Amino acid sequence: MMEKRILIYAPTGQNAALCHKVLEVAGIASHVCETLGELRQELLLGAGAVLTVEEALTASSFRLLSEYVAQQPNWSDLPILLLARGGDSLLVRRAVISLGNLTLLERPVRTVTLIAALHAQLRARERQYQMREATRRKDEFLASLGHELRNPLAPIRTSAALLPHLFPQSAPAGRIKDVIERQVVHLTRLVDDLLDVARITSGKIALQRQPIVLADVLRHVMELSQQAALAKRIRVEQQLPDEGIVLDADYARVVQIYSNVLSNAIKFTPQGGRVALRAWPEHGMLCVSVCDSGIGLEQEALSKIFNMFEQSRTVSGQMSSGLGIGLSLARQFAQMHGGTIEAHSAGIGLGSEFLIKLPLPEQPTQAPEQAREAPAGLAEAASSRRTKVLVVDDNRDAADSLGALFEMRNFDVHTAYDGYAAVAAANQQQPDLIVMDLGMPGMDGYEAARLIRQQPGGQAIQLVALTGWGQRDARSRTQDAGFDQHLIKPVDFDDLLRLAAASH
Repeated sequence: MMEKRILIYAPTGQNAALCHKVLEVAGIASHVCETLGELRQELLLGAGAVLTVEEALTASSFRLLSEYVAQQPNWSDLPILLLARGGDSLLVRRAVISLGNLTLLERPVRTVTLIAALHAQLRARERQYQMREATRRKDEFLASLGHELRNPLAPIRTSAALLPHLFPQSAPAGRIKDVIERQVVHLTRLVDDLLDVARITSGKIALQRQPIVLADVLRHVMELSQQAALAKRIRVEQQLPDEGIVLDADYARVVQIYSNVLSNAIKFTPQGGRVALRAWPEHGMLCVSVCDSGIGLEQEALSKIFNMFEQSRTVSGQMSSGLGIGLSLARQFAQMHGGTIEAHSAGIGLGSEFLIKLPLPEQPTQAPEQAREAPAGLAEAASSRRTKVLVVDDNRDAADSLGALFEMRNFDVHTAYDGYAAVAAANQQQPDLIVMDLGMPGMDGYEAARLIRQQPGGQAIQLVALTGWGQRDARSRTQDAGFDQHLIKPVDFDDLLRLAAASH
């Protein structure tokens, strides 16, 4: 197996041939790299360890190995065994400092010592592979968990939205609907945070940069934190710059940075407390300060508050609620933008301040045009014909509750519970809009979408994927299958109404 072999790089003399023969007798797979280019290619294919000699460490080979070591994934720590000549040379010292997991053996070396050292390195390497596999399984589990949790959240949210329509004069029904929606939003956020952890550790997050207006971002952040602040009677003061500031950044991630920090401040501020949100430009950076009158932080906690799954303790010593990943995600997203987050506190009971710095564009950036509000009366098209909607989901509760919401807005609604029925219904009903789940048994949503697009009139249908899968590869697959939109469960029904209005 490629990943369990020893790569031997000793291009001069007989060292490579002798080492290869010794390892062959010992039952250790090895490959001799004759040139530096071959070593580079073989490292990309996989290696259990590298065996080299001091005289082979030229400037080029040293640079190759040090760059490979520096660019390894988090799970990897490639073992390197260096056979050195007697003496403490400058080259050997440099290798010890720069080549990471380096084992140094002085020549002449006994065969049994060489074999024992390589066996030890291969055992350590095997544990790294096990860690990689465990990480892969964890990421797959989190992705599946996010999908499975979003599926039941969708009908819960749509069913809650039905309550005011079923009981328009009932104040308790309205309160129940608000409670359900708040808890669904909270649970959805926890699911999203867990998925972001998996995506960051696997390097699958890429920023979607665009010009964004700071005022719009902070308005969104305040909306996300409003309910939590009102529940604790916390006053959130704002001091924002008069001039409009535009960032070149990922809107969703910047909102996540600020909202994670602000919600954390509200969470650790007692009833009736105060949180101050300030923003100002300084030396090419946008500075945003979130200062609270909360429980404060010990000096020891300041150094580790941004660590993944780190949770601070309250004054009484109890663990706080939550997953302990919000601040870690905020810092990582800030760093991806070229920014920083710092935490400051004078001590327990004296509040905390979090200072977020994000780079401002070097050249003035034009603010994006404001999207026009959807016209009133989204439920009805300009013509007299009602908009036809087909809802497809193998989860009958999800399909029926969403269909009921559309019906209450005067849409002509049909439902289907699998891909085959969706294709048949699309052909018979000729809907204006199809809202379809992806992960259905038998024929999934991808294949159903392809077949619908091939039918007469299929190109004119607005196809919306409504799914628990939010990863980039899922979005790419929906686009390839012919979907116009990719929405994540549980969806805001107003978003579907806008798409329905645009489809007619």
